[in-house]
Amino acid sequence: MGMNPNQHNNGNRHSGGRTSLSEINVTPFVDVMLVLLIVFMVSAPLMQQGIEVNLPKANTGSLPQSEDPVVLSIRGDQSIHIDDKAYNVDTARARLNALSVGKPNIQVVVQADEKIPYGFVAKIMAMVKKARINRVGLMTAPDMTE
Repeated sequence: MGMNPNQHNNGNRHSGGRTSLSEINVTPFVDVMLVLLIVFMVSAPLMQQGIEVNLPKANTGSLPQSEDPVVLSIRGDQSIHIDDKAYNVDTARARLNALSVGKPNIQVVVQADEKIPYGFVAKIMAMVKKARINRVGLMTAPDMTE
């Protein structure tokens, strides 16, 4: 394994007899990235959380939002959820008061099941207004029949 003096060196050998790596094999890197992409594509729909509410359908435009609004959900059994956490009427009132003190310009979006009586939704919206929250909206699903 000695060096033949007639052999050409072409820059592949250093003085220590080691070969240099002139190319980086990116195939394993691409394989790992594709596997990660598939994992995220499969797991992303599973990460969506929320309260199951049948929204009424209406043709309304979306409103511009300066920051993420607080979502107040009213389920079909008249249970109240604020940002996916369950509250009764009294604790919801206290939570809304605390939110309005912490963020004076907070926006609340009411997401009520379409089977909830109008009077109950009006009562909850009045509770939001009494908590000194002036930016209140109703969330609806788009009406695809028109």
